Amino acid sequence: MKLPVNLKISKVHMLSRRKQTVVAMLGVTFGIGMFILLIGFMRGMNTFFEDLMLSVTPDIHLYNDYKTDFSSSVTDRMYHRQQDRWVVVHHPKPKQINLNLKNAPGIIEDLRRQPGVLAVSALVSSQILFNYGPVQLAGMADGVDILEEDRVFDLASKMKSGRPQDLLSTANGILLGYKLAKRLNVTTGDMVTITAPSGIRMRFRVAGTFQFGIATVDDVKAYLNLSGMQQLLGKNADYITNIRIKLQDMKQAPALAPQLARRYGYKADDWETANAAVRAGNFIRDVFAYVLSFTMLLVAGFGIYNIMNLVIAGKMKDIAILKAQGFDKNDIVQIFLSQSVMIGVLGASAGLLLGFSLSYALSRVPWPDDEYMVISHFPVAFDANYYVLGAVYGVLTTLLAGLLPALKAARVDPVAILRG
Repeated sequence: MKLPVNLKISKVHMLSRRKQTVVAMLGVTFGIGMFILLIGFMRGMNTFFEDLMLSVTPDIHLYNDYKTDFSSSVTDRMYHRQQDRWVVVHHPKPKQINLNLKNAPGIIEDLRRQPGVLAVSALVSSQILFNYGPVQLAGMADGVDILEEDRVFDLASKMKSGRPQDLLSTANGILLGYKLAKRLNVTTGDMVTITAPSGIRMRFRVAGTFQFGIATVDDVKAYLNLSGMQQLLGKNADYITNIRIKLQDMKQAPALAPQLARRYGYKADDWETANAAVRAGNFIRDVFAYVLSFTMLLVAGFGIYNIMNLVIAGKMKDIAILKAQGFDKNDIVQIFLSQSVMIGVLGASAGLLLGFSLSYALSRVPWPDDEYMVISHFPVAFDANYYVLGAVYGVLTTLLAGLLPALKAARVDPVAILRG
């Protein structure tokens, strides 16, 4: 028999049982629609958290990983390496260790000559005490080359007031986290007193405020010029505690970090290592979204399977008559399998439209008021791959769901059916 004849018979079967056909289509439609919505929302949230994470994490962080053990102590050289002695040290006092990187300017210049390095930001970081009138708050200050820091973290897009360059044009300037500025009750132009751990006190003028959207940054952090921070700590111009690196391709960071650690003899952490917990959480959410979505489509497939079984049970005499008229097994399979495929294609098309509509509607819902989160609406990812995956999986599910009933119909004995 010709295929168009089989398709016409399939069409008649589907239209004669409109209610069952619509129910089967709706199962596929809602399954794919919820898949698109769920996977788009989960991916959007993960992307948002990753961007938030990367906004405060350099691609590679180079620093002095000091330890307070006995590896460089006098007792280690005098006693610990002698195998015939037992040495017990009670409540040891850690030795004074310089946190700075030796030959930091040379390392920075060498890094800037490395292929693939986009920006290198030198850093002097220290805990400090902010004073403004009666208000005293503990915080963290980073002394930086603000132009390089802007290239590493795109500070210009995170400024609540002022510009990163204002730190250079303001004598003894300082940039404050906007929550820190609010707690101190200061605005641009006000003078803030800062006390270093050594007891040195200096006054700085507020040149602007920034917002990263992370409480541990906006509540406590400030930026100073590198020279101002070195002066506050009583250090020379070569005193650098950390180096932050931005690459042209951040995916190269895990491979490059160990090479830099061996090259310079300091600890080098890549962004994946520094944010392993966040990435693990994102991976778990992605897996959960895929498992839940595929389960919904699988349930829809079982619904189609049951409906096709009912259709075949009610069409036994029709199948017997078709076989008596010369339709072979392949024709019977084509007739009933094409019904499943049509249900899958129509249901998948409607599901893609439903998923896009729901995703777009969710993306326009305002995010609840939050003074920390830098977000206006719910994040939703619109990725064509999700729509292709949903359509393919939906059609395959319905195809497999209709295959077994179709094979069952092809094995019907017309003589036994017609005899009753």
